Amino acid sequence: MARVTSTWTEPSNTATALLLLGRGSDPASERGVDCPGDLPAPSDPGLVARATAAKAALGDRVFVLGHHYQRDEVIQFADVTGDSFKLAQQAAARPDAEFIVFCGVHFMAESADILTTPEQRVILPDLAAGCSMADMAVLGQVETAWEHFQDLGITGPDRGGKPQNENRRNDIVPVTYMNSSADIKGFVGRNEGVVCTSSNAKRALDWSFEHGSKVFFLPDQHLGRNTAVLEMGFDLDDCVLYDPHKPKGGLTDEQLRDARMILWRGHCSVHGRFTLDSVNDVRERVPGVNVLVHPECKHEVVQAADYVGSTEYIIRALDAAPAGSAWAVGTELNLVRRMALAHPDKQIMFLDKTVCYCSTMNRIDLPHLVWTLEELVAGRVPNVITVDDETAKYARVALNQMLALP
Repeated sequence: MARVTSTWTEPSNTATALLLLGRGSDPASERGVDCPGDLPAPSDPGLVARATAAKAALGDRVFVLGHHYQRDEVIQFADVTGDSFKLAQQAAARPDAEFIVFCGVHFMAESADILTTPEQRVILPDLAAGCSMADMAVLGQVETAWEHFQDLGITGPDRGGKPQNENRRNDIVPVTYMNSSADIKGFVGRNEGVVCTSSNAKRALDWSFEHGSKVFFLPDQHLGRNTAVLEMGFDLDDCVLYDPHKPKGGLTDEQLRDARMILWRGHCSVHGRFTLDSVNDVRERVPGVNVLVHPECKHEVVQAADYVGSTEYIIRALDAAPAGSAWAVGTELNLVRRMALAHPDKQIMFLDKTVCYCSTMNRIDLPHLVWTLEELVAGRVPNVITVDDETAKYARVALNQMLALP
């Protein structure tokens, strides 16, 4: 498991409040949070100049990655912008950069550490920048589920199953979305599965069903269900939902044996907010509007949309849209606002009336970035993300299997 060394402080209400603000320590937390206490004030008018100066002083030693959902104040300093996998690839393509500053969330920085050289150090400006979806799949819970699958005889011998279950009709293949921890990617790699992104999920599932009869899909139920039903022709009844907080996942043995897709009960807190009412409301308010959503949205929302695709797909669709067209977009608000500003000749709006930033992605703000860069200039390396060798080895297996998909 990826950990960051930190010093324990006695918990208190004040300490908890500071931790929520990105300050203080809690090494027992999922990410071993150890956050800085002395940040530049957000109101500091010199922050842009300070970031510019620090980045210039570091030169080619630093490479700054910015996820599409980041604030504009941070994106302006990114050397490359993109989705999580593209950014991890870009990090790996810069072996001469001593420091990779990842302006995203924790699982993204882990993936960058897995794919970069041992000499490079991956830095997350605020260690409290996690991902609620990734945190919904904890390794111990996943291993418990897998042991149950082994007891039922639905895992093949290559994945820890009983020798008599060599018939592939009784073989389940683990697949994890890129939005998962290094621990989960390592679990999938150890059990000969594959990582997928929102843009290649169908290819990953096609590969998986060539190697088994079932898929155990982690951690986003919606991406798994939408891909299976809308792109592969499965029925909703082919999918069952495994709840790690219920005995045996809340499912009967028969349900698990009959299912083709066993979906983990996880979701994106941002994309999960969009509803069918959101779609119906915008169609009433804006005649002729095109509804464009991410496949992490609920099944009924994706069914009601005109277009569905990954973050990169959404960007390409809006770039290519004709002038004067109207678009209601179901994804993170920073990206929607940025696209609206980039295309003033098009009517681009947020799908829901409720403002919905990704709260953890937004933890990476300009004060944190300035603090990180100035620490590096001063010869101090903060917030290094390190995945242990064993986990990284097997996570790399699952990532490489994704790269090898036809």
